[in-house]
Amino acid sequence: MKKPFQLLTFLLITLSCFMSFGQTPTKNTDQAYIFFLHNRFIEEHDLNEAHPEYGRAEYNEILNSFKADNFIVYSEKRKKNTNAAEYAEKVVRQIHKLLKKGVKPNKITVIGTSMGGYIAQYVSTYLANPEVNFVFIGCFRDIDIEEIPDINFCGNILTIYEKSDVFGVSAIRRKETSKLKVNHFREIELNTNLKHGFLYKASDEWIVPCKKWANGNYDLN
Repeated sequence: MKKPFQLLTFLLITLSCFMSFGQTPTKNTDQAYIFFLHNRFIEEHDLNEAHPEYGRAEYNEILNSFKADNFIVYSEKRKKNTNAAEYAEKVVRQIHKLLKKGVKPNKITVIGTSMGGYIAQYVSTYLANPEVNFVFIGCFRDIDIEEIPDINFCGNILTIYEKSDVFGVSAIRRKETSKLKVNHFREIELNTNLKHGFLYKASDEWIVPCKKWANGNYDLN
């Protein structure tokens, strides 16, 4: 049982996350938007709980890093046992709302870590808009081709994986088997030796490439 102050703090943080998912887009045509989809651990635990191996997931720090660079960030703490494909449909509806308001598709970036990355892959498939940006982080294994055959990459795709992480490897195979249009495709292999824990941290090693991608820098220079 949480203490009253801890419970209030958790509820306020969670409410803030849910409210952010429905932000009103700015009239600035150059404004860039990020949908950030977190990993499964955050879905199943309180934000102040630490993973026994990887430590605390720095969810708010990650969001604040994007916000500090003037991105409008859409994110929320998902409910436990969220269905990835169904949740992706919710994100697609949010993106369609932005597009209808005149936001250019290349100003929208969907970033997902671990399970959030699988949701982002479904968003890419369902949205099927080759101008929208996507970053898939630590969320592909070779067996996915057989086990999740209904995913097709579409858009400007950046994948980021850690050399020591068995849960995320190069997604070249998925790109090659995808039937939809991929305008830009890049991969980054990190070598932090943090295994899957690298994506728990608000680390510039993966956040900076995300920001560049979201700003349309597809060469990552």
